[in-house]
This record gives sequence, structure tokens and C-alpha cells, in this order.
Amino acid sequence: MLLYGLLMGAAGFLLFSAGAAADLAVRIVAGVAPPAWIAPLYLWSGVLVWAGAALAGIDLFVLLPAKRHDRAVLWDPPANPRLTVVLTAYNDRDSIRPAVRDFASHPMVERVIVVDNNSSDGTAEAAAEEGAIVVPEKRQGYGWCVYRCLEEGCRMQDTQLTLLCEGDMTFRAHDIDKFLSYIPHAEIVNGTRIVEQLRARKTQLTTFMYYGNFFVGKLLEAKHIGRGTFTDVGTTYKLCRNEALRKLLPLLNPRINLEFNAHFLDTALRHGFHIVECPVTFHDRIGLSKGGNRSNWTALMVGLRMIRGLVAGWEPRKP
Repeated sequence: MLLYGLLMGAAGFLLFSAGAAADLAVRIVAGVAPPAWIAPLYLWSGVLVWAGAALAGIDLFVLLPAKRHDRAVLWDPPANPRLTVVLTAYNDRDSIRPAVRDFASHPMVERVIVVDNNSSDGTAEAAAEEGAIVVPEKRQGYGWCVYRCLEEGCRMQDTQLTLLCEGDMTFRAHDIDKFLSYIPHAEIVNGTRIVEQLRARKTQLTTFMYYGNFFVGKLLEAKHIGRGTFTDVGTTYKLCRNEALRKLLPLLNPRINLEFNAHFLDTALRHGFHIVECPVTFHDRIGLSKGGNRSNWTALMVGLRMIRGLVAGWEPRKP
């Protein structure tokens, strides 16, 4: 209700702004009285704002106290804190070698698996030469690649944790220590790039993308009010308990492409999984982005699809 209330309030504000702009333009430019169609814009903008405020108020002041009733802070350290790292890769030849070396050097990493999504530049061979286990994923798309990564990670019997990341060097292994300090409180620890002091000066995340991710994160938080704080829905970097992944994977749709991370978080929250955000460092990538960070326009389209999924529901998984 808070989610829809915020969206209705935003729509009312935009409607009012459009009416005010038209009113001002007619009065100043044409020097005549505003036409009759402008008055209803003011009326309906008020209706939307008040209806949105009512929905948000019910959720915040009536339903939220019940959602937060008697909830203890989770403390459940994994019996085995060692982990399997799974990296997505698509034409990342220049970055996959240092990425594999970086993660393999961390003392808590048991193995590094690289899921190669039909690379044509020798990415798979470079990863194998660095000692990674290379798994081909022939179904093209970011959703399929991430889904396969999670499948491969939770198949491992000697580790209870799967660390998902990308092979482009935008994230670093030293943040594993942070993830491990958060995992006793959650089933999924999601990295957030929103902390300005932890972002390199030049990254693929523009100011538009930075605040766009924050905005969609707040919509996710509004939809699941009382379930957590969320500021970044586009981060691949996350640590998951394998036990939780085995329950969550059948609920996910790998056909959802660049907006898969938002789908992952929304689905996990809807089914009661405990998620905590962890601030991570973010660095300039090696090579060119092939995903939602290619340009602000691409990021906008991905963001709109994320919002549509949060508001209207995600495409159902097909058999």
C-alpha cells in the first residue's frame, strides 16, 4: 500500500505540475484566461495525492506496527564459513584473469567458478588458465547466467555459502570479510554501492544510475515495508546461504534479463527470506559494459522494467 501510495502521490504531483505549467504558459504567452481543461488537472492531482497519502498512512501507521511486532534480530552463524565464488562472464577476457586471482587469493574461498555466457574472446580459456572451474551457459542473457551461477554454487557439498559476483573487476575480494560479518543476520547479504566514500571516482555507475538505483531500492523497501532497508537493486555482488538458494531458485525466472537482481530481491522478500544490505567498494571496470550500465538510456529502460515488475508483477516462470 505504501508503494502504490507513493506512486499515486508522485502521479498527482506531476499532474499538478503539468497543469500549473500550462496555466502559466497560457497567461504569460497568450495573455488570455486558461482553458477549461486545466481546472480538472488540479482537481485530479489533489485526488491522487490525498488517495496516495491515505494508502501510505494506513500502511505506515496501521499495518507496519503489526509487521514489526516481536521480531528478534537474527543471529545464526554458518557452521562452515568457507564459500564458493561464482562469477558471471561475457567477453571479459581482459578482466577475468585478475578477477579470478583476486577471489582465489582470499583465505575463505574454497573455489572460483566462472560461468561463461557464450564469450567469443577467449574468456573461458583465460579463466581456466588461472585455475577457475569454467561452466558454459549456452542460454544467452544476464538472468540465465546469474541463475546458472547460483545453481552451480549451491551444488557444492563442502561449502554452505555462495558468493555471486561479476568477472569485470568492479567488485573486489576484500569485501568478503564484510559479507561474512553480516551473514549471521541473514540468509542473503546484498551488496550496495550507494555509499559515496566507497565508490571510486570514475566508475560505470553515473550519477543518474546511482540515484536511479537508490530510487528503485526505496520502492522495493516501500513494497516490503518493515522487512528491511534497501538502497541498491542492481548489484550482482551478494552472499547467499545454499539452504536458502535451494528454496529460492525454483521461484525465480531466469528469462528476466538485466533487471534480474531486482526480481531476485523482490521474490526473496515476498517469500519471507531474510535479506540484509552490506556496503561494498565499487571500482572502475576493466573493459566495456555489456549490461544495464552501457548508457544512461539503457539504465533508464532497465529501471523502468524494474519498476514495472515491482508494481505489476514479474513475468511468470514458464516450464
